[in-house]
Amino acid sequence: MMSVREPILKPVAIADLRPTQMTVGVREVKEKRKRWRDESKKKGAEFLGKHMIPVVLGPEDRHYVIDHHHLARALHDEGVEDILVTVVKNLRTLEPESFWFVLDNHSWMHPYDDEGRRRPYKDLPMTVAGLIDDPFRSLAGELRRAGGFAKDTTPFSEFLWADFLRRRVKRKTVETHFEDALEQALELAKKEEASYLPGWCGPVLED
Repeated sequence: MMSVREPILKPVAIADLRPTQMTVGVREVKEKRKRWRDESKKKGAEFLGKHMIPVVLGPEDRHYVIDHHHLARALHDEGVEDILVTVVKNLRTLEPESFWFVLDNHSWMHPYDDEGRRRPYKDLPMTVAGLIDDPFRSLAGELRRAGGFAKDTTPFSEFLWADFLRRRVKRKTVETHFEDALEQALELAKKEEASYLPGWCGPVLED
């Protein structure tokens, strides 16, 4: 009889979580903070039980976040100390260089800064509090919510859209006139030049 391996669940201090990306969209973090404040008044424990953080166990038994960085940062900023994690892979026996190589080749990390430049692994922040704002990640998140593209399982799909928008919308517009930037993004998302991106739902022209 085949046994089914259950996910390993355990509470971990949010301050001890190690990010595998450099940036978040601060607007999205703020939205998640607001949702937590609304939810925590009546069913905070239930919310945390349904929103576990997937991690890879790395050298020195550190927990490396491979998804839900925005939620982890939002809960940290709201003063939540612990969160449930599910360990999806145990790589604690690997040497650091091998560990990062495996993460990179499984698309479990995104070492790009707020200008879309790839950085060395050592530049990744040590805690979720060290994640910096990429306004284009915020724009990509809002674009998806506005129907500009569909939610997709491709790893870091919003970052791919953020990089596309970064090359076509002025950063100053995103930072100071967000609604105008979103209007531009919605138009860009329909164009054929965006058709390579995950979740693209622009018009398809018949031959």
